[in-house]
Amino acid sequence: MSGARNPADYGRVAVLLGGRSAERAVSLNSGAMVLEALQAAGVAAQAVDTAHDDAFGLLAGGGFARAFIALHGRGGEDGVIQGLLESIGLPYTGSGVLGSALAMDKLRSKQVWHAAGIPTPAWAMLRSAQDVATLRDSLHYPLIVKPSHEGSSIGISKVDSAAQLLPAWQAAAAFDSSVIAEQWISGAEYTTGVLDDMPLPLIRLETPHAFYDYAAKYQSDTTRYLIPCGLEEVREQEMQALALQAFRALGAYGWGRVDFMLDEEGRPWFIELNTVPGLTDHSLVPMAARASGIEFGALVLHILDSSFGRDRRMATEVQHAKA
Repeated sequence: MSGARNPADYGRVAVLLGGRSAERAVSLNSGAMVLEALQAAGVAAQAVDTAHDDAFGLLAGGGFARAFIALHGRGGEDGVIQGLLESIGLPYTGSGVLGSALAMDKLRSKQVWHAAGIPTPAWAMLRSAQDVATLRDSLHYPLIVKPSHEGSSIGISKVDSAAQLLPAWQAAAAFDSSVIAEQWISGAEYTTGVLDDMPLPLIRLETPHAFYDYAAKYQSDTTRYLIPCGLEEVREQEMQALALQAFRALGAYGWGRVDFMLDEEGRPWFIELNTVPGLTDHSLVPMAARASGIEFGALVLHILDSSFGRDRRMATEVQHAKA
């Protein structure tokens, strides 16, 4: 646990932020808050913006002991930075290459969940305008149309009729050549933070927007975050356990956030897993942690502690390579 460690135990920490994804602005905000919290705790932390050409050389030769990944979206949440850090032997926070890549790919997340018996809404893939023309009259509306490899609700639209499908696909395709059309679920939206591989209290999200979109997440003052979530204790525990199954099914590790819906009949539908959720003043994992008595500074140290398990594994692999 983080409380058992001295600041010096962490060594020099690279806080990876920014990057080149569509979520760069959110990542800069998350990374700045993480950096401030680590430095306030006495940890020798330094920001590294991976969009800069010298970032990877700095990581390889900068004397860092570990990396705190505060990158959102492509290049940071999809296994790419995780693979690079593995290749240079630098321990890092959160999920590894496989878990990150699976969770970032909404299609493959749903395929794995479906195979594992974890309920997820029906879907269809739209890879071209021809797919839109072929499928538009056979799909069941309303739908959510979204890029397969983006987060923060970027490029996402609600589609109520076949006439709206092509412009929604075009909006999503501006961010990704792979677009997913997912069955709309009418009901309440929930999220489950995971910390130290254990679920945090559920949060129920309420917004006057059509759905919990980018504006509702980062800009709106009208979004409501309900903790306690309003479910009976036994039901909340059931949903936490199922969310943890969804988290583990994708090979996630350490911390993250699982989003799901309960439809009007109370049935759960799992939407996506975020392996590097936001750490901003609007973010959900810090809210859930705070409801568990874990303030932001302690939360950041808990997340940083997830690098130690990987630290030991990497050291073992190096020893085996030298043998």
